[in-house]
Amino acid sequence: MNDSDTSKHYHPLTSEEERIIVHKGTERPFSGKYYDFWEEGTYVCKRCESPLFHSAAKFDAGCGWPSFDEEIPGAVIRQLDADGYRTEILCAHCGAHLGHVFIGEGFTPKNTRHCVNSLSLRFIPQNPSRTFDTAIFAGGCFWGVEYHFKKVKGVISTRAGYTGGTLNYPTYQEVCSGTTGHAEALEIIFDPQQIAFEDLAKLFFEIHDPTQLNRQGPDVGLQYRSAIFYLNEEQKAIAQKLISTLKSKGLDVVTSLEPATTFWPAEDYHQNYYEKTGKKPYCHIYTKRF
Repeated sequence: MNDSDTSKHYHPLTSEEERIIVHKGTERPFSGKYYDFWEEGTYVCKRCESPLFHSAAKFDAGCGWPSFDEEIPGAVIRQLDADGYRTEILCAHCGAHLGHVFIGEGFTPKNTRHCVNSLSLRFIPQNPSRTFDTAIFAGGCFWGVEYHFKKVKGVISTRAGYTGGTLNYPTYQEVCSGTTGHAEALEIIFDPQQIAFEDLAKLFFEIHDPTQLNRQGPDVGLQYRSAIFYLNEEQKAIAQKLISTLKSKGLDVVTSLEPATTFWPAEDYHQNYYEKTGKKPYCHIYTKRF
């Protein structure tokens, strides 16, 4: 993305905003409007208005700039700063400079601090009349599952990760060992006014083979099991109904229904994998079953 792009889709910037966003400057600590600001809502890019951070991820690091321990999946990209040692963060949509990210400081359990200039952000208050729901599916490699769900109208965001296991803060290597009990899973935030959980669950059963036990195609192991991690009894009942329908059609469904537990986000390189690489899933081919 060319930093000098002045597309009509971008909001005009003041000279100070341009110094920060385009020329990668830094505002004075404790001077930004969002440093000591705690309303509920979403922080979006000042230049293109792409959502970047939820208010729930914001914390006080005492550093003088707004701090977030998690970005909205796929919203932020990282690159080596011009100084050669810090990691710069930019808006994934328009390339606007946001600030820097620091790992390992121990401020929160996620051990991450996105240190962001207030001038790079605009705050959108939470709309109390509109609520989103969550669904968690596991159907083999989470790359392919995410590939299909990201294209669905009504899906607000997706996040690849690990759930259903016994180890806190699992890594990909630990999950692959088969000893933690986790499944590669996808967390989906969706707007129930646009799409129902049942429709998402139907798609889940149509983008993987629910008759394969602890595997999906060439991927073998407990971490590749077919599972729905339900967040309430309504989701569980819907999943049971769909499984019964598939069994009545002759499919020996082995999908497990497990109560949702802590969802641990996967490493950054696993997020939006096929979007980043331009490839397509090798074992998640859509097959109509309903």
